[in-house]
Amino acid sequence: MRSPSGSRRVGLARRLSKLGYCSRSQAEALIRAGRVSLNGAVQRDPEQPTAERDRITVDGQAIGAAQRRYLLLNKPRGLTTSTADERGRDTVYACLLPEQAWPAPASADQALPWLAPVGRLDRASEGLLLFSNDPEWAA
Repeated sequence: MRSPSGSRRVGLARRLSKLGYCSRSQAEALIRAGRVSLNGAVQRDPEQPTAERDRITVDGQAIGAAQRRYLLLNKPRGLTTSTADERGRDTVYACLLPEQAWPAPASADQALPWLAPVGRLDRASEGLLLFSNDPEWAA
């Protein structure tokens, strides 16, 4: 779907994810909790159409495109390549410090943005695993 200005319109949750703020499922939870505003109005529909020029805020803080980050991890055996495991097993995110800040930031402003795994390695595998907030890489 295109807006009158010709830019592609996408759902609000997807827009937050593409901006590198968080995962799409995390964005959906933030939106349903009423923590996300679009052009000054609180939104609760994750599929609310947005355009690139729209102003998005989370908890009153403006969200813009995050600087693209790329992280390499030597994944050890025994970790699941996902953000959460339904059985409570450790995931690759256990290798990252809280808030995915690596190395530990001096302040919250230096913390890494949301990073998604690029591809997968199964639980029994070890080796190079890439993470990025670049939607072209982490698609």
